[in-house]
Amino acid sequence: MTAYAAQRTVITAQGGLVDHRRRSLLVARLRLLLIIAVFLLVAIAALFKLTWIGVVQPGPAQQSMADALLPPRGEITDRNGVPLARAFPAYALWYNPAAMTEGGDGGPPLVGPPEEVARKLVDIFPDLDLYEVTAKLESGQRGYLRRRVLPDDANKVTALGELALELPQEEDRHYPQGSLAAHVLGYVGADGNGRVGMEQFFNERLLDPARRADPVALSIDMRVQGALEDELRRGMLSVNALGAAGIVLDVDSGEVLALASLPEFDPNAVTQEDVILSPERSANGEMPRSFNRVTNQVYELGSTFKPLTVAIAIDAGLITDLGRSWQASRPLMVGGNPIRDSHTIGDRLNVPQTLIHSSNITSGQIAAEIGGPRMQDYFTQLGMAERAYIELPARGGTLGMNGKWNEAKAIYAGFGHGIAVTPLHLASAYAAMVNGGIWRPATLQRIEPGRVPRGRRVFRASTSARMNQLMRMIAVYGTGRNANAPGFRVGGKTGSAEKPGVGGYRRSTLVSTFAAAFPMDRPRFVVIAMLDEPKGTAASSYQRTAAWNAAPIVGRLVPRIGPQLGILPDADRDIDLSDVRSLVGGDR
Repeated sequence: MTAYAAQRTVITAQGGLVDHRRRSLLVARLRLLLIIAVFLLVAIAALFKLTWIGVVQPGPAQQSMADALLPPRGEITDRNGVPLARAFPAYALWYNPAAMTEGGDGGPPLVGPPEEVARKLVDIFPDLDLYEVTAKLESGQRGYLRRRVLPDDANKVTALGELALELPQEEDRHYPQGSLAAHVLGYVGADGNGRVGMEQFFNERLLDPARRADPVALSIDMRVQGALEDELRRGMLSVNALGAAGIVLDVDSGEVLALASLPEFDPNAVTQEDVILSPERSANGEMPRSFNRVTNQVYELGSTFKPLTVAIAIDAGLITDLGRSWQASRPLMVGGNPIRDSHTIGDRLNVPQTLIHSSNITSGQIAAEIGGPRMQDYFTQLGMAERAYIELPARGGTLGMNGKWNEAKAIYAGFGHGIAVTPLHLASAYAAMVNGGIWRPATLQRIEPGRVPRGRRVFRASTSARMNQLMRMIAVYGTGRNANAPGFRVGGKTGSAEKPGVGGYRRSTLVSTFAAAFPMDRPRFVVIAMLDEPKGTAASSYQRTAAWNAAPIVGRLVPRIGPQLGILPDADRDIDLSDVRSLVGGDR
């Protein structure tokens, strides 16, 4: 073979090798493209199937899977998203005497003696009663020994080695804030349904699988709620009162920022004593701890009605001059009964002096000029003829609004007697008096911006502006001075009413209330603080009236909640009192 032929042979061999490599590379690329195409087709088919199942044809299996991922009951939060009530898995302690005898020789249900086992359980759960647990174990009847068991405690029970003590896993309702806002929330019963409070109101909504993934937002602000309960409790304990009630209400929307009734209860561990009252405690004037004093109990709230009386007289055109005066040195006779003041204030009192000194005599004369029908109509427009407007199931109906009012009825109602309402009724009426004259129903649901109800006009805007001056004046010069938190421009009125009883009013028992708003140059919130049967103690200078016990509660509360609600103290700002200051009298 020549050199040329050999060279051509080598080149031909190399060319064949290159062609072989090219064909192999092409085949590999085609296979890769085929694999990618198959994967794309599978992905498209799966996506189409999922879309068809999820959008076009949802089936029961899909719904069951979704339900399994949802909590058994929806969550409740405050207006800022703080959790107030939620469901979570928990253990229960169940006694099953048959666990040791099933398939066995019919021996005793427990390894150890019942009393010894009971003592070990009490060591784990100190709140259990040794004798009750022992009796249940000795009875041989199966049943719950405890409904809420933490995982660590469940491990301790398992370590006892008693097969009859079973720990079934259940869904439990938990209230992370403890007893805070208990009367707003209520609780969930053993049947899984809500009791009292918003748990009952929203029961169907919280159980609805289609909606329970979305939390229910209340109007409550837990920061304000905590401060209100803290100050009410402090005030109640300092004067040994039977109970206390309080509310913070947005005057422009009707939203309830805080609502408290004391004594409180713990919705995580509701007892029979919380719900049912023994005859002995009932005879002492006590209520079950779950009883809501803000929305369910009606009271004669006394002198807190006097600003409303003045507002009605101004709005009706009966008072055009605040300097106009009425006699105040003689009792006002109504049907042979004398209406007196606690002490003689002066011969005559004008409107500012009537409110500052809280005169029954002059308030009654103003109410007499208003007359029964007109007074009743205004009170009806303020919502006092019906049950309290709120979502809570327990809502008290007012007393004394029925029938046609005569002059005598108007006189008594003019200073807060002869008509019984809830503290919530009073809060809503005060909101209308200071917000420009619009009454709106109170609500425990958070209202989105732009969705505030229109409400109804009760007072003219000019009447409301005048009342804001007079309310502020009471806190500066009158019985509300102990609520005058510096820089927050508080205005309000005290009320100390004797409680009715068998044979008439009981002089030794009072309901003390301070109804306030702030800041009075642009009212934003109404605050009510009420004490049921306060005693005269060193903390109240041995006085039982609202000026010494309820007003200080508001005076401490407002500086705590004002900054949280966007109201900072400002010593250089206030409502103009120049045209009423000269009418007060004395060196002002």
